[in-house]
Amino acid sequence: MADSIMSKAATMEIPINSNGDTGTLPEDDSLEQDLQQVMVSGPNLNETSIVSGGYGGPAGGIIPTSSIKGSSNHNLSNSTEEVSRGVAVEKLDSVKKWGINTYKCTKQMFSERFGRGSRTVDLELEAQIDLLRDTKSKYENILRLATALITHFQSMVETQQALGDTFTDLSQKSPELQDEFGYNAETQKLLCKNGEALLGAISFFVSSIDTLVNKTMDDTLMTIRHYENARLEFDAYRSDMEELSLGPRDAATMVRIDMAQHDYQIHRDKFERLRSDVTIKLKFLEENKVKVMHKQLLLFHNAISAYFAGNQQQLEQTLIQFNVKLKPPGSDKPSWLEEQ
Repeated sequence: MADSIMSKAATMEIPINSNGDTGTLPEDDSLEQDLQQVMVSGPNLNETSIVSGGYGGPAGGIIPTSSIKGSSNHNLSNSTEEVSRGVAVEKLDSVKKWGINTYKCTKQMFSERFGRGSRTVDLELEAQIDLLRDTKSKYENILRLATALITHFQSMVETQQALGDTFTDLSQKSPELQDEFGYNAETQKLLCKNGEALLGAISFFVSSIDTLVNKTMDDTLMTIRHYENARLEFDAYRSDMEELSLGPRDAATMVRIDMAQHDYQIHRDKFERLRSDVTIKLKFLEENKVKVMHKQLLLFHNAISAYFAGNQQQLEQTLIQFNVKLKPPGSDKPSWLEEQ
């Protein structure tokens, strides 16, 4: 009975304008849509907003702007909370995935170490990686010895420079030995000049080897480390899928197997991609290493031979041939302002 009365009242025609025209009262849904339209269009918050029911006459009611403003703030607060909640859920999901992946990889690593698990091995690629690591170790030894040679030879050149200055001073103060001190001073100055040229050649050699070892080789080894991590992940998810495949085939297990196969395929693609990257980088590294070392070893040999043979002209030609530029004397010393 109450429902019947309410339905009749909802459709009752009553006057809604000054001319006595009749119409049907708007339902709650249309009123809410109009209210949302006003809120979206951005009413003047300093005035009272009139919500029109769309009938050409006075609205069904007057809503203070303070109510609209409060509703907007409430909606904005809800949106901010939803965004924050979404970010938190995303972070939680990321941490969960990281934990599962870490557990699987740790389990696989211990299984391999204790001989209970199998691992994927590319014998040819593994041999190339081992050769690269051995080569890098030997080149680091060359770099260390060449750097020590520069240090010791720099001390000798500085000693020759001081000895030449002393001979020059004594030649001016000892008339009876002026000639003897004089040509010894010239000899030491010439040796000092040639020594600086040799130091420039060895420094260029060291700089090139340092770039090859600590940049080019390190970049390739970084890719190799990513490849090895991908290999461990691939084997971990492969082992997980194989274990599930050996178990019962009920509905729940089939769902887990499908998920394991999906994860396995993702890590397999990653592993294959990184293996291809390592193969390409090893090839280019080998070509670059041969090219760089051919030039630098020839420079080192020619410069050392010319210096100890006393062939100043050949030493200078060697520097020109390999485009070695010497630093001006005193360029490494701090300026007077820096010393202050």
